[in-house]
Amino acid sequence: MRFNYYAFIAMYAHEMDRFRRTLMQSLFSPVLSTSLYFIVFGSVIGGYVEKIDGISYGSYIVPGLLMLTLLTQSISNTSFSIFFPKFNGTIYEILAAPISTFEIVLAFVGAGATKTLIVGVIIFITATFFVEVQVMYPLLMIFLLILVAFTFALFGFLIGLMSSNFEQMSIVPTLIITPMVFLGGSLYSLDMLPEFWQTVTYFNPVVYLINGLRFAFYGVSDFNIWISVSLMVLFLIICVTVVSVLLKKGYKIKT
Repeated sequence: MRFNYYAFIAMYAHEMDRFRRTLMQSLFSPVLSTSLYFIVFGSVIGGYVEKIDGISYGSYIVPGLLMLTLLTQSISNTSFSIFFPKFNGTIYEILAAPISTFEIVLAFVGAGATKTLIVGVIIFITATFFVEVQVMYPLLMIFLLILVAFTFALFGFLIGLMSSNFEQMSIVPTLIITPMVFLGGSLYSLDMLPEFWQTVTYFNPVVYLINGLRFAFYGVSDFNIWISVSLMVLFLIICVTVVSVLLKKGYKIKT
């Protein structure tokens, strides 16, 4: 089957237009929240914290806050994008159109990842106004940002696909992802934890993502960088497989 380029562009442009119409919620809200983190943690608390691995505390938390934004925004953007058409019934217009499931997923996930990357870039620029930010491996940073944005946008698509109401859709980002980020070394080094809690933290997959991004920034990490990349690719493969199976069966869409 030929790739329906015009249908893909139409769906992608529609999602990006919704982003433009909701800039206050989609862009300004995460930027304001991150700015408050830098003011409170970077400026106020950072003045009482010694340098971590030779890096000032305000600079050290930049990758963690950036990862927090990427994970929450990519999931919420795409989960809402697919859930709302299910909620108001317009999903059947998409299913009736001459467009494959691959093109549908690519349009929704591509738009969600694009919106997340735009917010991520704004957050990065905002951070430079508060702290000194250094990027030792810019290509690695770009690769990780794109990989995380697309993977968790796909995960958000899966959440929106499986959710039956708005409450179910918000459970994973609010009660699982956000606590995992805060407990994954976003605001501290694992060496600062007691030995028992360091061991517990090793079972938190988000800690590997944060450390991978921190390595791209400052060349320091608690783990091997390839562990972060491998876990991300593995999770991407799992999400692709599950989404493909559910869409093929029409799970919570065609019934």
